[in-house]
Amino acid sequence: MSEHSIGFRPQAGGDRIRVVAFGGGHGLSASLRALRATGLPLEITAVVTVADDGGSSGRIRAGRDVLPPGDLRQALAALAGDDDLSDRTARLMQYRFGGADELAGHPVGNVVLCGLMEQLGDPVAALDLAGAMLRAVGRVLPMSNKPLGIEADLFVDGRQITVRGQHQVAVAQGRVLEVRLEPPEPDACPQALAAIADADWLVFGPGSWYTSVIPHLLVPQLAAAVTSSAARRLVTLNLAADSETVGLSLPDHLGALGRYLPDLKVDIVLVDRNAVGDPEPVANAAESLGARIAIAPVAVQDGTARHDPVRLGRALVPLLATAR
Repeated sequence: MSEHSIGFRPQAGGDRIRVVAFGGGHGLSASLRALRATGLPLEITAVVTVADDGGSSGRIRAGRDVLPPGDLRQALAALAGDDDLSDRTARLMQYRFGGADELAGHPVGNVVLCGLMEQLGDPVAALDLAGAMLRAVGRVLPMSNKPLGIEADLFVDGRQITVRGQHQVAVAQGRVLEVRLEPPEPDACPQALAAIADADWLVFGPGSWYTSVIPHLLVPQLAAAVTSSAARRLVTLNLAADSETVGLSLPDHLGALGRYLPDLKVDIVLVDRNAVGDPEPVANAAESLGARIAIAPVAVQDGTARHDPVRLGRALVPLLATAR
């Protein structure tokens, strides 16, 4: 089935800035909404992790041979068109069933994506059709066309343990020593590799560092595509540690990227003005990756550790507008 037969249409015009954003869940959603908020002529591709095994996604992948749909659904919703019908469709896709029956806890979009993947037999075709239904302003792709698992060695209460499953790693409340994919060398989605090769910018973060950002670097073909791409690379740092990054400083976040992909070179590290404190350690860690830091107010103003898509988008404008 042709990639153009379902609904995906590449943007025309050589003056567009081609951006590939990596991640999953709420972090990637914030990044995609921020990219839209820039107002720049962007061609956006989201490359999404496919290791989620919690909640609705976990229930679906346990019973059916499809990709976990939750992170893919969130990325699609973030890219939905601006017209009223697209907005209403996005809100429907995000609607989560209540009650206590077999539908309880499932977002409509997860069920729709599961149905499309089963009907079409091709996750990329399914995502392209869902994107057409939402009149998405970008494309959503999985990092692999097969569902993956995550395994991690953690230091918890003075001892080392091994935890299996993305959800368990995310909530384990221990220091992550090493994270791995299962299987260890999965094939990358071919369309994702093509998007990386054509990109002007590769954007990593924000998001759960060990379960949403770093997994992309553990897929050998994706890692090779990232390091060989002529694109510039931008890392948006998190605002605070979460349960899977307990004790991990912002410089440590950058160090983890370099540890899992030693050949990674970065151009810009974007950090929130209030989260950074003393910028020198972050600047030194960024320099070890070949990057400079950009400091801007990108968090919501209510004091919670969430990125504001509008403020983040404003900070991205002068960075992404830099010529390749």
